[in-house]
Amino acid sequence: MPDIDEPESGPDAGPDTGPAPEVSAGAQSAAPASPSGRERLGRALMRPSRGQVIVGVLLALLGFAAVTQVRFTNVDNTYASLREQDLIDLLNGLAGQTQRAESEISRLERARDDLRSSTGAREAALAQAQQQADNLAIMAGLVPVTGPGIRVTVTETDGAVDVDTMVDMIQELRTAGAEAIQVNEKVRIVAQTSFEDSVGGIRVGGKLVTSPYVFDVIGQPDTLHGAIVFPKGPRDQFEDQGATVEVDELASLDIEAVTKPGKPEYAQPDPSQ
Repeated sequence: MPDIDEPESGPDAGPDTGPAPEVSAGAQSAAPASPSGRERLGRALMRPSRGQVIVGVLLALLGFAAVTQVRFTNVDNTYASLREQDLIDLLNGLAGQTQRAESEISRLERARDDLRSSTGAREAALAQAQQQADNLAIMAGLVPVTGPGIRVTVTETDGAVDVDTMVDMIQELRTAGAEAIQVNEKVRIVAQTSFEDSVGGIRVGGKLVTSPYVFDVIGQPDTLHGAIVFPKGPRDQFEDQGATVEVDELASLDIEAVTKPGKPEYAQPDPSQ
């Protein structure tokens, strides 16, 4: 087979295409650079495909199921290793603790009720004692008082009034329910108040009072009025002695005069009462 001669590269050879043309720097920069691995990962995370979303949801469900199974396993293992007798003993212990707690609650409730009862009884006793003290203070003339009643004005005209007639009037008023009495706004009349004849008037409780004698009396006005004006009563007796008597019923009047408490010299409280 005849040899095929290689074409010569000499000057008589065919046309020469020459070296490859050089690419300019501008052309190289215009070509797009391939993205790096970090850029591709960021693009995948920012715009996940449908398959990636499905895989992610499945992985999340699988993780939730695993955590739930671990929790149930831990709960079940709390008593799973106990024997039947151990469980019975545990329940009995819980029942005993419940009974003790209920007993303690009942004891505390009884203590609370007892405290409330004793507190209520103590408050009631204190209120009753205060009421009794107020009543005694009024009867003893130790405090000013106010209330409905009458005002009796006895004025001497043709002669001086008699001390006995004045004492009789005071007794009639007390019998009619008088709770407080004062004369001439200066003397409080109580059980121990004395009455004596004196020059120019009558000495009441050691103090001289003169005509007109004005008695302020607290009580039921109608009843007190009747105790003065009944036949042969105080009004008639004063008029027989030459004095005039006026009786006014008042819806409210004030008694400001008070007495000073005295100390008993002989009487003492009975310790057996």
